[in-house]
Amino acid sequence: MENSIMNSWPIDPAYIILGLIVITLILLITTIICMVRMKKLYRRYDYFMRGKDAETLEDIIMEQMEDVAMLKAEDKSNKESIRSTNKSYRSAFQKFGLVKYNAFKGMGGNLSFAMAMLDYTNSGFVLNSVHSREGCYIYIKEVDRGETEVLLGSEEKDALEQALGYK
Repeated sequence: MENSIMNSWPIDPAYIILGLIVITLILLITTIICMVRMKKLYRRYDYFMRGKDAETLEDIIMEQMEDVAMLKAEDKSNKESIRSTNKSYRSAFQKFGLVKYNAFKGMGGNLSFAMAMLDYTNSGFVLNSVHSREGCYIYIKEVDRGETEVLLGSEEKDALEQALGYK
């Protein structure tokens, strides 16, 4: 076999055969790995489709779409409920100021107080409770947007300023 084409190559033919054997083994291992993965995928598909046909899958999809529509309606209802709650929250008293003081010297203790309660628009009232030996007197003055029509005492002003956040 001296006239063989392989003899004219500068590389020994045994190396070429060994290289082809290595390539064949790599391809065999790759094929086995692909077959194992394919079998796992087929098992998962079979488990998913077990007992189902095209009609039952369509029913499942339609059921899911109905659930989504129902959830959208509930979401819209919840958003509307939150909006109405926020509107009513704005009209609730949110700001508060309290000043305790001694209305009459010699009475012993700060039993009198001025309290301001305001809503979101700074409207509400100032309540002044004056405690004396004869009794307790309560006065209320309306507040509209942080202003009053009646003159406030110093304690009432302090309570209003606390509620407005000035102090």
